[in-house]
Order: sequence, then C-alpha cells, then structure tokens
Amino acid sequence: MLCQGALDTGAVAGQFRFMFFTSDNTSGVPAQVLDGLARANDDFAAGYGNDAASLALRDRIRNVFDAPDAQVFLVATGSAANALAIASHCPPWGAVFCHELAHINVDECGAPEFFTNGAKLVPLQGAQARITPQTLDHAVIRAGKGGVHQVQPAMLSLTNLTECGTRYSATELSAVCAQARAHQLPVHLDGARFTNALVTEGCSPAEYSWQAGVDVLSLGGTKNGLMGVEAVVMFNPAQAWEFQLRRKRGGHLLSKNRYLAAQMMAWLQDDLWLDLAAHANTMAARLENGLRTHPDARVLFERGGNMLFVELPRAVHARLQAAGAQYFLWPDHATLDGPPDEPVAARLVSSWSTSEDHVDAFLKALSDI
Repeated sequence: MLCQGALDTGAVAGQFRFMFFTSDNTSGVPAQVLDGLARANDDFAAGYGNDAASLALRDRIRNVFDAPDAQVFLVATGSAANALAIASHCPPWGAVFCHELAHINVDECGAPEFFTNGAKLVPLQGAQARITPQTLDHAVIRAGKGGVHQVQPAMLSLTNLTECGTRYSATELSAVCAQARAHQLPVHLDGARFTNALVTEGCSPAEYSWQAGVDVLSLGGTKNGLMGVEAVVMFNPAQAWEFQLRRKRGGHLLSKNRYLAAQMMAWLQDDLWLDLAAHANTMAARLENGLRTHPDARVLFERGGNMLFVELPRAVHARLQAAGAQYFLWPDHATLDGPPDEPVAARLVSSWSTSEDHVDAFLKALSDI
C-alpha cells in the first residue's frame, strides 16, 4: 500500500493546491524509505560503501537483475551516474552516440564531456525520441574509424523512458544494442525512469537491461520516490575499478554511503519500487484519458509510463496556470507570450504521490475553461 505522506489534498480559496505535474522529482518520500533511513541512523557503520547496508544492497540488486557478477555503485544525482558511467567506458577522443533530445545532451551542462575529459556527444535524430538500429549504423559509418582527424566511435547511450515519455520495447532495445555490439560499442542506459518503463513493458529487469545488451545502467531512484540516490549497475565488471577511481576523483564518493543504500534497500523491499512506478503510470493514464476527450487537447507522443506531452491553446495554458496548475511548457523556450489560440506543447509528469484527486482537479480546471 502506498503512503501518501503529509500531502494536503484539500481545496484552498477555490483552487486545488496540488496540481503539480512539473516533474516526478517534486514529490516527497514514501514512509517506508524514511523508516529505512531511520534504521540506518541507529548505530556506527563503516564509511565509503564498506558498511553492511551497502554490501547487502549490492547483493539485492544482483538478485533483482539476475546478474551475480554485476558491480553496483551509488551516487546522489542522475548527472553523476550518467557522466561517470560514460566516462568509465569512453576515452577523451571518443564519440558517444545519443538521441538529440537525450538528457546527457541537453540537460547536464556538459557533464559527460567534462567527466570524460573531452569526449564528443554525437546527437542522432529519431521519431518518438528513439534511436533505430539503422540510424545508429549510418551514424557510426559516417563517423569513420581509424582516422586521426576524427573522434572515434566509442559508446551508445540510450534513455528509457525517453525524453518524450515514450518507451523502448524489450525487442527494440535488443535490436539497437545488437547494432551497437556489431560496431563494438558498449551501451549505457540512462534509466532515470527505468522502473516506469519496466512495469509498463511487463518483462524482468534482466530482460530489460543486460540480456538486451546493456553494459551499464543508471538506475534512477530519485524520480521514483527516493530522497536522492541513483545506482550505477555495471553488468560488465571490467570497468568497475575505473568507475571507483573516477567517482572518488570527481567528488561523488559519499562517506556515509549507508544512507544512500538504506533508501534504495527500502525501495526494493517488497517490490515498493515497482508499486510506486505503477501508481505513477496509472495516474498518467487517467490524465491521458481525460485529455483525449477534450476538443482543444492533442496528445503528442505514445505514453510509455508517467510522462505526457500535450498541445493546448496558449490561452488555455494561461488559465490553467492561473487556476493553480503547475507544469512546464515544452520545449524550454516556449512561452505564454503570443497569439492566444496558437497551440503550445506542455510536459505533464505524474509521480508516486499523485492522486486521483490531483488528476481530476486538473481535468476539471481544463473543462471549466
């Protein structure tokens, strides 16, 4: 059973207070996770990941992914997880192929380039924010290999859920990873919303990661209820020592690692991580169903989990936000300035703590316009 915490779901001054759809990182933390943190606070423990909780979490993740040789490392942010994972597999002269909308390309302030000491991100196009095997093949061939004047193809980075809220199926993921393997490219998966994609796909974590060809996974927890922890799961342990050195050198080795481990262990206990994601997805589906009945709304992409992109007239956005709805226009440069009838896109994201009342309040505010 999900814990809704202390959210006030009442109406204030005729407006619903929690129509928050900006991001799933705006939600609070489930009681189970806070209880886990409290238990971790009971005694002394070794530092830097050598404590019993961190070692137990490593074994738990190995079991969840059916990957007994996997190495597991914790960091506090998704940017650190992605950048360090890539840097551990890519030389400074390497090319990292990714979608043009990938978070590592547009939202991490050059962190992958910084942590790799200069590797180049090569953005690729693809419908619904997905890269196809054909697109990757053409890009690698165009990039060339062995010429001293070019960066050398070094890695593929994918995102699931994608930045458009869509999802790679297990079959699609396997196909593009196989193409990467044909070019001897290791594969990184940015899984900030991996769990949302996983519960929608309905396969096992192993089938959706290393069995599909993923070498290193950034397993996101913060967007699915945790206070602040991401796991880098290295299914090919050959680069594990380099990752540890880069994490320390980059200032992302936490002394009290047990507090990161405690969050994620509570998250995995009794399949809480799956329940939280399934609830967020269900709320997004409820929101999508309501939007599709509105004559002014146009849903832009296939919903793969808990993210929706919808077009509405600019004047409708203005009135929704005046009524208390909080969400981001999309892309980032979109504004409320301009013709009132012009369609403008927005991103709506549900979370583990989004309730039916939150969704229904948003839909009522929309229908009242």
